[in-house]
Amino acid sequence: MRVKVISRNPDDYVRETKQDINKVPRNFDPTLHPHTASREYVRALNATKLERVFAKPFLGSLDGHTEGVSAMINSPVSLSKVITAAYNGEIIMWDLPSRKELSKVTGHTGWVRGLCFHPSGEYFFSCGDDQVIRQWKSPTDNDEGFDTEPQRSIMAKNVLYGMDHHCSKDMFATCGQDTHIWDEHRNDPVKHFEWGVDSVQSIKFNPIEHNLLGACASDRSIILYDTRGANPMRKVVLKFKTNSISWNPMESYHFVCANEDYNAYTFDIRDLSRPVTLHRGHVSAVLDVDYSPTGREFVTAGFDRTIRLFDHEEKSSREVYHTKRMHIVRCVRWSKDNRYILSGSDETNIRVWKSNPAEKIGSVHPRMKSALNYNQALKERFEEYPQIRRIAKHRHIPYRVFKQQIELKAIMKSQARKQKNRALNAKRGTKVEIKKPIEDVVLREDE
Repeated sequence: MRVKVISRNPDDYVRETKQDINKVPRNFDPTLHPHTASREYVRALNATKLERVFAKPFLGSLDGHTEGVSAMINSPVSLSKVITAAYNGEIIMWDLPSRKELSKVTGHTGWVRGLCFHPSGEYFFSCGDDQVIRQWKSPTDNDEGFDTEPQRSIMAKNVLYGMDHHCSKDMFATCGQDTHIWDEHRNDPVKHFEWGVDSVQSIKFNPIEHNLLGACASDRSIILYDTRGANPMRKVVLKFKTNSISWNPMESYHFVCANEDYNAYTFDIRDLSRPVTLHRGHVSAVLDVDYSPTGREFVTAGFDRTIRLFDHEEKSSREVYHTKRMHIVRCVRWSKDNRYILSGSDETNIRVWKSNPAEKIGSVHPRMKSALNYNQALKERFEEYPQIRRIAKHRHIPYRVFKQQIELKAIMKSQARKQKNRALNAKRGTKVEIKKPIEDVVLREDE
């Protein structure tokens, strides 16, 4: 016996939304739509405007410190844990989703200069002006913080300005009057580096080449070390002092440094004679820098009370974050999931920002997701059109920063004009030196 079944395609008669009275017929044949480009341009323009309307990067603040925030570190095993330290010696572990402090202890006398986690996340180290290195136990449970009593304390001979842990071994590095490599199971450093500088301000291990170290010194130099050698490898001397460096987590030979001349520089360790990229935007000294986990972007913290996000290949910043009450930003970190940025400033607050200011937080309906992807494709297609480019790049900044930017541009134009006039009026055969940010590159004596 033969049975006949009536089958209908729901797409032919089901409404797309509840507000539709009847199904709206759609024909996607491009030959029947001669004005597709103009319609897509209008959609791209509207999408760009809406992106700027809904760009709200600030998520909230963590209040608990009684002094300015001096150091910050993310947990290597948990996205929700972050540890911060302050000028008065306080160390606090935070739970980011609930914005609550899990543990709080006065770990040092005076300024806490450095924090570093063990790769397992079971414990971390801290150092400060009291010349003491302390080890703290940090349980990995979601509901617990770290123990308020240190597991051990190590006395150093000088004030320590920074520290960082090896990515795989039980060893860490500290910097101060000298650079030391420590074994976690010993009370004395296993290696000592010195290269004729008053003090080393910041030190970082390379996350890929684990034996490579980078440090910033008070003599305006950036020094490279190898833990397998007995002497420093080489150093590059800049015009102004460097405050912090950060290694690219995806390219072992690239690092970015935060400089006192209002700029950030990306260097390639294979050729230190010139920076790969000069990143402009700040109107005062750049105090801290940190790469995103993807290695495609980095964030900088400035004395001008702003945070700027840079593409690693672009000269100008793509975003600038600020609030009315934010003071000098001392430290900044990018979260391990590449979605959030944390900053610590002098008015005791830790602020949480979105790395993509217009990103929707929470679950996204599939239909909305497809619409967002379509709008993003349109914006990328028409991004070079003047009106869309102007709207996409416009940012509201504080008036004082705006005035300083105008003054800084005038100074740069004056210097460029002066350099050009020197070259035009110089004697025949005389070379006019072009001012560069790098003064000298010094190699190790045995190279």
